[in-house]
Amino acid sequence: MREKISFESDGHFLSGALETPESEVRCYALFAHCFTCGKDVAAASRISRALTAEGIAVLRFDFTGLGNSDGDFANTNFSSNLEDLLAAVDYLREHFEAPKLLVGHSLGGAAVLAMAHKVPEATAVATIGAPHRAEHVLHNMASSLDEIRRAGEAKVNLAGREFLVKRQFVEDLESHESGAISSLRKALLVMHAPLDATVSIEEAEKIYLEARHPKSFVSLDDADHLLSKRTDSQYVASVIAGWASRYLPAATEASKRSVASGEVLVEEKDHVFTQHVYSDSHHWLADEPRSVGGANTGPDPYEHLLASLGACTAMTLRMYARRRNVPLEHAVVELKHSRNYVVDCETCEEGTAKIELIERLVTLEGDLTDGQREKLLQIADRCPVHRTLHSELRVDTILQS
Repeated sequence: MREKISFESDGHFLSGALETPESEVRCYALFAHCFTCGKDVAAASRISRALTAEGIAVLRFDFTGLGNSDGDFANTNFSSNLEDLLAAVDYLREHFEAPKLLVGHSLGGAAVLAMAHKVPEATAVATIGAPHRAEHVLHNMASSLDEIRRAGEAKVNLAGREFLVKRQFVEDLESHESGAISSLRKALLVMHAPLDATVSIEEAEKIYLEARHPKSFVSLDDADHLLSKRTDSQYVASVIAGWASRYLPAATEASKRSVASGEVLVEEKDHVFTQHVYSDSHHWLADEPRSVGGANTGPDPYEHLLASLGACTAMTLRMYARRRNVPLEHAVVELKHSRNYVVDCETCEEGTAKIELIERLVTLEGDLTDGQREKLLQIADRCPVHRTLHSELRVDTILQS
């Protein structure tokens, strides 16, 4: 589940995304993206999703002046990047829990190494294609350094985009003190591709040699610096999750429940709003938004209801299209319900709570005739869940002894 978040760093609001697993959160991780990239660069997105599959919630965000975050990139520097990361840590610490795992890609790797000692809760740090020292990034603008020092600023082409770089940016990188790696006192994983054309493999060697145990190195073979191939980013995520399992809280497997096919069991998790939901082969969480006192760890009850109707609608459309050879390429079902579960529950003893309206918007893509579209719309109203909701449904509630 992805949630958009924002937090403040030195007067700027930074845009972030928090990826959480559908079930139990094992721990939280903070991901620092590569130089001039953003939180939604392919590698960051894929690695975050893969880590959530292992029960690790991941916060990634756009540094000041990049992506959807406030500020001007020209006024930022490596030191401000570290401040942004610490602000992200404070956000997690205040609203959830401090990150146990820090992951940094490229210059983001140098950044997490530099600030890790200020996150006592973190027990593991992983770097991907990271330089030994932050000033290594200056080689990307070598042809403009003289102009920057002479004129105070210059426009530099970085990764196909033009950025204004000021003298203070260069001086900040050059003045950054090393030594954080040798005093890290956290488990370290160094990942690097031998053929990385942006950051040489020698940089990984320097990091590894300076670090103290426990430390590990994993070669990324023929991966490029940005991990542009899906298989490379997925491999990185799986290695990080497997390696970190030794240094992170153990994955707490949900209590086994024997649930027959076609049945669902719901059980309280935190005695507030969070619920364990079990079927015969799946386990997930239901919850309420934080705005009404929940932890927002899963869909709320009405979202479950809408999801049930929407999924059944799309499945029924696909089944009909396959059987009748209808050229339906893609179906999208959007649903909206205006009532609030908590408000309804306040009157549930009175028996007055009821669903008034569910709006269902169906989009059909493909080379379809008007007749086929009309027939598919009729079929949408015949999905089993739709028919159940419109039938004289009775719910018998029995108190278990």
